[in-house]
Amino acid sequence: MINKQLTQKEHKIDTAALLLTALLTAIAGEFKLIPFNGESFRFGLGSIAFFLLLLIRPAGSLPLTGVVTGLTVVVFRTGVEMTSTSVSFLDGFQHHLPTMLYYVVFAMGFHIIHFDKYRDSPLILGAWASLFEFVGNSSESIMRIVMLDRDGLLLKDLALIAGVAILRSFFVVGLYSSIMISEQKNRVREMLGIGSNLYAESLYLQKSMNHIEQVTAASHDLYRKLKQKDLHELSVQALAIAQEIHEVKKDNQRIVAGLSNITKEKSADFFLLSDLFELVITSNRKYSELLKRTVDFRLTMSVDYETAKHIPLLALLNNVTANAVESIAHKGTVDIQVFDEADDLCITIRDTGKGIRKEDIPILFEPGYTTKFNEQGVAATGIGLSHVQQIVQTLQGEIHIESLEIGTAIQIRIPSHTLGMR
Repeated sequence: MINKQLTQKEHKIDTAALLLTALLTAIAGEFKLIPFNGESFRFGLGSIAFFLLLLIRPAGSLPLTGVVTGLTVVVFRTGVEMTSTSVSFLDGFQHHLPTMLYYVVFAMGFHIIHFDKYRDSPLILGAWASLFEFVGNSSESIMRIVMLDRDGLLLKDLALIAGVAILRSFFVVGLYSSIMISEQKNRVREMLGIGSNLYAESLYLQKSMNHIEQVTAASHDLYRKLKQKDLHELSVQALAIAQEIHEVKKDNQRIVAGLSNITKEKSADFFLLSDLFELVITSNRKYSELLKRTVDFRLTMSVDYETAKHIPLLALLNNVTANAVESIAHKGTVDIQVFDEADDLCITIRDTGKGIRKEDIPILFEPGYTTKFNEQGVAATGIGLSHVQQIVQTLQGEIHIESLEIGTAIQIRIPSHTLGMR
């Protein structure tokens, strides 16, 4: 029963995709090159559009797509010819009917080999496409010879058909691969952003669990003291509080374990530092636009390598850079410098924002400290820099903040060996 349902789903027709493929192919086919005498045979953009649409948005049934597209192309070309000449519909239809054979043969070829399994193998996919296009164009030419009493194909004609088939097929495969790579890169960026946020939140949960442990111990100590003083009712309440807090701690432990597994899986891959900083700048440029601020980001890198610690690095860099953006009132600059010094990765982030009072620097990393307030005067949570400090300490690094004449400079030093570089 399940197999039957899967089969029905696989063959479900996407009518919109089918019509889109047929119409775009017919229109693209009018951009053409006629290699032989007469109007019978042409090399156009129709086959390129047809193959690309089969890859990007398949309609569900390749044979049906080939038939409908071929028929649409024949009718479309007949209509175009009727508007420019006095040919009848029947004569025009018969003249262009062999074109339909190309699309049917091309689609049937991919249907037979189940071309979905070759999507990740561009060379094999291009080879199959070249073969099917060559067979399709050759079949169309033979049909024209039989139906329309044309001259036979010469060896040079077959060579031309084969050459164009190879060029067009690998062009489409290359274009499709570049589109897929771009989409995959965007998905990786999204997943890295999610992973860095989860990493930061897991650190905050771990810190909360330490507090919960202290509260649990204090509640249990209060229970023992009340029990010793024969305050039975109060001691029972204290014990109940301790038990409830302990349950909260266990729930947090399960959440932290789940988050840790996710971030560890993501950290298993290596990521270039330059790609990492590009991602930080891109996301914070969008953030500055959201805040309606004009921020010029400048990046200077004298070192670049792959690191396995891209998740924690992304978490701390996003946090620090976002703070720099928020400190700029209307227009300013965020300057990021990355370099090596004494086997340490050094990162300096300077902004031209409102700056920080020197007397506040010693307490910047304390949870709850903030200089940010919303329009109603409510303070922010103030956990950002404490997160950053935790991440830096986890990486065995150091972080320093300096108040400048204009803006703030944050200096981060992390031992290169802790970054899992290669």
